[in-house]
Amino acid sequence: MPVFQLSRKLIFPPPELAEKDGLLAVGGDLSEKRLLLAYSMGIFPWYSEGFPILWWSPDPRLVLVPEELKVSRSLRQVIKKNTFRVTMDTAFEEVIRNCAEAPRKKNEGTWITEDMIEAYTRLHHSGFAHSVESWRNGELAGGLYGVSLGKAFFGESMFSKMSNASKAAFTELVRQLIAWGFTCIDCQVTTSHLMGFGAKEIPRGEFMRMLHRALGMPAVKGKWNLLFSSK
Repeated sequence: MPVFQLSRKLIFPPPELAEKDGLLAVGGDLSEKRLLLAYSMGIFPWYSEGFPILWWSPDPRLVLVPEELKVSRSLRQVIKKNTFRVTMDTAFEEVIRNCAEAPRKKNEGTWITEDMIEAYTRLHHSGFAHSVESWRNGELAGGLYGVSLGKAFFGESMFSKMSNASKAAFTELVRQLIAWGFTCIDCQVTTSHLMGFGAKEIPRGEFMRMLHRALGMPAVKGKWNLLFSSK
């Protein structure tokens, strides 16, 4: 399949036309409208500094059904001991910048460019992007951020300055999403870390059907707050 060159028009090709590696299109911009359209179609941006914007829709897709979350015994102990205080939407830009600075394998550069940081911070201010923070002794120890549409959450990145900090944040996020009735957590790219939490690879077509159902459900708008304290 060809890789599509995007124009100024607010449009994407169908996800099923993506290359085998998931690459679908190149170009366009990171405007709020384009990003929201992309996520609603199961497409997300992923590229490095100095390169054009690349848009992806992998097949298979890594997805976690919230109720199928798996938490290891050791992590359960960390959570039970209240090792971290978990919050939501209290330090979005700090979280995304820490994700950008997190060490990469083989000294690879970050895909979270300054343009990406600015774009997702705008989405945060509009109520579509959210962060979850783990705090230890008043310091940010780890966290994650992602995008929410309907009852679907699209995980973008996480970081840890202390062992289990991001895991605690992710576990609390899933706990909250279950309470809010979320049906789908898009983990995008397959990693053993997320598979350890119970995420599974599913065909793109199945993911798109799951996403379509989730988008038809009412969104949790505005700033997110914990429905209950983390313990």
